[in-house]
Amino acid sequence: MSTGLSIMLIILALLVGLLVGFFGARKYMENYLRNNPPISEDMLRTMMMQMGQTPSDRKLHQMMQAMKAQARKAGK
Repeated sequence: MSTGLSIMLIILALLVGLLVGFFGARKYMENYLRNNPPISEDMLRTMMMQMGQTPSDRKLHQMMQAMKAQARKAGK
């Protein structure tokens, strides 16, 4: 095998590996964030209280559902 062909195959394998790694990591992080949202109801309650609002459980639940729906919509 010629040297030029072997270098070309090494570069091609590197590029394919980078692409597969990038899209694999992206898919993994999307699934992780969907299953483990970065904001919980307790965090949301604390943020609302700091803004001077008294959040009810119903309002918190509605906001969490809206955030999850938006994350699902953005993921598609």
